[in-house]
This record gives sequence, structure tokens and C-alpha cells, in this order.
Amino acid sequence: MAVGLATYGLSLAAGSLSTLSPCVLPIIPILLGTAIAAHRLGPYALAGGLALSFTLVGVVISSVGAVVGLDQVLLRHLAAVFLIVFGLILLSARLQASFAGASSGLSGFGHQLLASVWLDGLPGQFILGLLLGVVWSPCVGRPWGRPSRWQARVRTWGT
Repeated sequence: MAVGLATYGLSLAAGSLSTLSPCVLPIIPILLGTAIAAHRLGPYALAGGLALSFTLVGVVISSVGAVVGLDQVLLRHLAAVFLIVFGLILLSARLQASFAGASSGLSGFGHQLLASVWLDGLPGQFILGLLLGVVWSPCVGRPWGRPSRWQARVRTWGT
């Protein structure tokens, strides 16, 4: 299957439309304002980091899934089990406290790591875009997942 210029244009359009996701759209004005305050070209650095991160996450996950032969139905069922378990945890104050205690080491490590990252200027906005791309990847869901899986299966690039 050949990939032409129109495919790249459609992929760019699909990626741009993915920002209309309900968990992403309300944050965009805050991010753009912060990026502009950091540097006049900050929004471009932020967008570059997001694009690179989205691309890497999508291609890696899709490729690994295709190579390993992961069953989408099985993954969907596992995700449903995780959602149910976390929902049950949220129903109990005791389970919430236990979960918070069990995961405090991981959250502390993440906080220390984030505190060590300098987010001012162009490099900081690029790093912020990389981090947000990983966090926002699940938010774009089906509109983004299908083109990514298709791209990972394409055998012939170019033409």
C-alpha cells in the first residue's frame, strides 16, 4: 500500500481535530498563554513536543501490538476491568487511603522528576509538549488510534 501526500495531509488534519477532545480542549487556552509567557515562540515548541510525543507513542504502541498480535477485544476487556477496579476503590475511603499509600512512592518520584525539569523558554515548552503528548494520548481515542494503527501496518512508504 502506497502512502501519498494526501495521506500525510489527512493525518495532520486528524491530529489537529483530536484537540477537540473534551479532556484536551479546555486546557488549550491555558497552555497557549503559558507558552507565550515563556517565550514568543513557545506555542510552536509546545506543539512540536506534542506532535513528536503523539507520533512516538502511537507508532510504538501500534507496532508492538501488531508484532505481538495483541487481541483488541482482550485489551478492551482488561481496560474495563481496570476501570471497574478503580471505580470500586473510589467508592471506599479506606480503599482510597490504601491505594494512595501504595502509590505514594511513585507519585513522589514523579513529583521530584517534574520539579527537576526547567519548563521556561523554548526547551522547557518542548519538554512540556513531550510530557503532555504522553498524558493526552489516551484522550484522543478512536479518531487518533485508527490512523496510527493503519500507519503502523503500511509496508511501503513514499510514492
